[in-house]
Amino acid sequence: MENLKVLVVEDEVSIRKFVKINLERNNFIVYEAETGEKALDIFDKTIPDVIVLDIMLPGIDGFEVLRRVREKNNEVIVIMLTAKSQDMDKIMGLELGADDYMVKPFNPLELVARINTIFRRIKKNENKSELTGGDIRVELNSMKVFKGDEEISLTPKELEILIFFLKNKGKVLSRNEILDYVWGKNYFGEVKTVDVHIRRLREKIEDDSSNPQYIETVWGYGYRWRREK
Repeated sequence: MENLKVLVVEDEVSIRKFVKINLERNNFIVYEAETGEKALDIFDKTIPDVIVLDIMLPGIDGFEVLRRVREKNNEVIVIMLTAKSQDMDKIMGLELGADDYMVKPFNPLELVARINTIFRRIKKNENKSELTGGDIRVELNSMKVFKGDEEISLTPKELEILIFFLKNKGKVLSRNEILDYVWGKNYFGEVKTVDVHIRRLREKIEDDSSNPQYIETVWGYGYRWRREK
């Protein structure tokens, strides 16, 4: 896989430069932005693979940047940077389509590890053909998702969750198992991250997300992809 492009959006110069140095040491191509407006301009010009996005920015904030990015592109990985005590910021970011979040202060090496884990998993799936469940189909070579003949646009984390379900049809998966598979065993975030992503995934693949036919909630434990009858 060629060098990945990462856009770091952070108004604090010391944090931005420290992250940039560590990413470049690991062979990432790094772009920098200190405002939301500049981030969107760089995004349009470079189409990065990953955006590391602070919430509190001069001008338009990180949430608005995320909204505008997701209107154009669901494939880019977006990792939000949040303050330690701001749980609602984490939830809002996930609801808007962020794939992950990291709490300040954080170790840039952990950021590198998370990015590498995501793309190793994508690379691993490239030699397979497709996974299916009902009329949902994932073409693994192109990483495209279809419901019948209609293509569905998923974020990278939503796609990884869907793949995990399709590999384990009929099996009850705990929130922690989903968290370990999608975010990695060294991830120390909260399990409610899983619930937010599954709610978004249901809204995209179910006919009625309030009465799901694919992703079944197993109360007190987790979720299960229902086998075809």
